[in-house]
Amino acid sequence: MKFTAIRENHLYQKAYHKGNRFVGQTVAVFVLRDRAAKRLMLAHPQKKYGNRIGLAVTKKLGGAVVRNRAKRVIRAGWQAVERTDGVRTGYLIVLSARPGIVGVKSWQVEQELRYALRRLDMLQGPAVSENTNA
Repeated sequence: MKFTAIRENHLYQKAYHKGNRFVGQTVAVFVLRDRAAKRLMLAHPQKKYGNRIGLAVTKKLGGAVVRNRAKRVIRAGWQAVERTDGVRTGYLIVLSARPGIVGVKSWQVEQELRYALRRLDMLQGPAVSENTNA
């Protein structure tokens, strides 16, 4: 599922300064309750709560190719965690690349994201398929 991006700088700043954080080797995760979640849920066609996700990759990591690869790896890790474990909704989540992300695979970032989200109490557990009759 495609996620909603954080586009405003002030939301990144709020997540950095007021949110809970976990800093690992490859990625730093900042989580803050989204005050606009109810308004966004009402505007959503399926009336579902969602998260707004922001990716932050600095020029300190390298050139455009390195930065774009870091974003791809973070997105792939995030989608895998969201698909398998499920993530609590109604939050601003900023995923910031750390220098250790250069040269790692998406499964390594996935493991670190899973650990970070577990520490921040953001995981719901194994995602339940919507097609079950139970």
